[in-house]
Amino acid sequence: MFDSLSVTPSAADALASHVAQSTATPASADLVVTLREIEQRVLWLATSIVHHANRVRPNSSGVKVGGHQASSASLATIMTSLWFEQLRADDRVSVKPHASPVLHAINYLLGTLDEKYLTTLREFGGLQSYPSRSKDPDPADYSTGSVGIGATAPLWGAMSRRYTETLTGVPSRGRQYSLLGDAELDEGAIWEAVLDSAVQDLGEVVWIVDLNRQSLDRVVPNIAAGKIEKLFDAAGWQVITVRFGRLLESLMNRAGGDALRRRIVDMQNPEYQRLLRCNADELRLRLPGVGDDGQLIAALIAEVDDATLLAAIRNLGGHDLDALRAAYAEIDDTRPTVILAYTVKGHGLPIEGHPQNHSSLLTIEQYEQLAASMGERADAPWSRFDIGTNAGQVCSAAAARLTRAAVPVATPPAVPSDLGHTPTGTGTTQAALGRALLDLTRVAPDAARRVVTVSPDVSSSTNLAGWINKVGVWSTEERHDWFDDDAETIMHWRQRPSGQHIELGIAEVNLVGLISELGSTWSRWGETLFPIGTIYDPFVERALEPWSFGMYAGGQSILVGTPSGVTLASEGGAHQSIKTPSIGLEQPECISYEPAFVVDTEWALLASMGQLGRPGGKSAYLRLSTRPVDQKLAQIPADPAARERRRRQVVAGAYVLRAIESPELSIVTMGAMVPEALAAAERLTGQGVRVEVICVTSPGLLFEAVQARQGQGDAPSWILDQVFPSERAVPMVTVLDGHPHTLSFLSGINRVASRNLGVSRFGQAGDLESVYRYHGIDADAIVRAALDVRS
Repeated sequence: MFDSLSVTPSAADALASHVAQSTATPASADLVVTLREIEQRVLWLATSIVHHANRVRPNSSGVKVGGHQASSASLATIMTSLWFEQLRADDRVSVKPHASPVLHAINYLLGTLDEKYLTTLREFGGLQSYPSRSKDPDPADYSTGSVGIGATAPLWGAMSRRYTETLTGVPSRGRQYSLLGDAELDEGAIWEAVLDSAVQDLGEVVWIVDLNRQSLDRVVPNIAAGKIEKLFDAAGWQVITVRFGRLLESLMNRAGGDALRRRIVDMQNPEYQRLLRCNADELRLRLPGVGDDGQLIAALIAEVDDATLLAAIRNLGGHDLDALRAAYAEIDDTRPTVILAYTVKGHGLPIEGHPQNHSSLLTIEQYEQLAASMGERADAPWSRFDIGTNAGQVCSAAAARLTRAAVPVATPPAVPSDLGHTPTGTGTTQAALGRALLDLTRVAPDAARRVVTVSPDVSSSTNLAGWINKVGVWSTEERHDWFDDDAETIMHWRQRPSGQHIELGIAEVNLVGLISELGSTWSRWGETLFPIGTIYDPFVERALEPWSFGMYAGGQSILVGTPSGVTLASEGGAHQSIKTPSIGLEQPECISYEPAFVVDTEWALLASMGQLGRPGGKSAYLRLSTRPVDQKLAQIPADPAARERRRRQVVAGAYVLRAIESPELSIVTMGAMVPEALAAAERLTGQGVRVEVICVTSPGLLFEAVQARQGQGDAPSWILDQVFPSERAVPMVTVLDGHPHTLSFLSGINRVASRNLGVSRFGQAGDLESVYRYHGIDADAIVRAALDVRS
């Protein structure tokens, strides 16, 4: 069960400093007593916060409020030791979701949370279900809640902080802690992040695993610290295991103690958990086991009184302040560290160790008994320590130590709205991205210096090679490029701290986690960045949940999905995206664009950058294509005022590409399908049908405009008047390289008949014409739909 031991209480004398303001000497007995007093108050307040939400506050709906008293108890000691002794103002901590009541309790004792909020857990406008950087009334360094994402966020936070150092020249290197449950290690994203080579140099990263060996439903039988240790060690992390506390170690140092150690180390998790549910007499029967060791253990514990025996079996390292201090002292700041701290789920509560205690709530009777045992008042639970007491002074000192300077309001550099190009040849929207970034270095160098691109090993295939050659690859230290003098090497990998591209391994979840944190630097440290991540569009869905969570947490970034759609014909169905256009339409806090032309791409990119790094800013998703398109089809106006009008329409969501007086039919298209739409319009014109073609660049912005026109939002709606005026209300055919419902709402603007073409089944490999024909989005299909909708 317990595997190997790396840290014992005897290591407490080997304490090392945690940079400035960390404890550098062993804790005095008085300090330990005081910290235990604070720990008990933290546990009481956390338990009370959940209790009040479920047992006291009126619940008219009858729907369970919930909360996690057992999971909070599991981390109470660890969090007390961190906040009230270890942390500095520059440190940041990501708290496991189900321990949010502990964070609120600590913030209350530190004076950063008003008492009125303690009764509002999971209430509208109150304390959030899980720590939220953007929604909670008290400080939370990271938003958590989605398993695995909060745990890995400090990795990307550390990388983002280091990146800002290259801009400011001012080192800022506090530790980045993650507090996570052992069951959270089942999440694959955890190991994708741990194994990424970019993480190995981040010595400020410290993960503390709450190793309580329980999941939501059960005691997990096969969670073994030894296996976990080997995984982290193989990834280059320092591993510190905190197994037993001082009381249990003291018994193991007596005659027969080696047998007791072997017994507990070899014991299965469920058997050990069952011991926690035993009274002293039952424990004396069960603990020894059988064989010669059993006799030695029985003789040992026969000399121990009941209270000591019951306390010792619960005295795991994660609940022992001295064992934890020793672990913190051994942290190696040259590489990431993981501390595996053994704990008891529900420690100190009547429900401790029960296999189904994850969502259990104390009964009113149990709560009142807990109050009596702790010397608290069930009818008046919200008490702080008097400033004249030792505990009050420790809380006051911690509050002063953790006080942070106000983050300066970041003023993003000006981003131009137009790079001034009018492409006339053949080009792709994917290639336009790299060229626009290069041109930005010339037109707006201050803004370009704040751009940081990120790719999961697809830099060259998403057309970033020229940009990377220009700005270099970011690295914590300069590294020699051995191919720099190779004449046949086109893409140069020059790694240095001033580089502006970050390459990760093939893991889209890591990419969006990083760009989300890079997109938070404006609010964390007052430094604006313009993070742009490029991935293959079919994998946007894989990355969506963590990227969405990053937006929820306040990260503002640009995600470029390219290449996209069945237009990537030769790659086959597995690499052809279908649903991503509607994802862009539906994602909160995000503007989506699918431009058709190079200049549209530039305008959309610049507009998206202009939304980043500021209060009320939004992320953006650009869906780009590798299909070469004749840029003359864009018909960019030569007149400056007319050009600006077109740019504003592109940024607002749509423009009329093929205008005609008194149209009889409207073809509405998007992205790579423009050539087919124009070809169909020409053929219909030959049959005497007057056809206009409208190019949509952002279905999401158009939908918001429609909602606002109906009184369901405050988005601007002028674009509807210019592109879909009521006097030109005619039957409509919509077509895109994606699911047809993405544009189907447009017919409702003027309540016209419509046919909606798109992709609604898995793709096939083949040439472009065959694949378009297979999905019914070729020019023939558009003409047929147009004739049908007019009949």
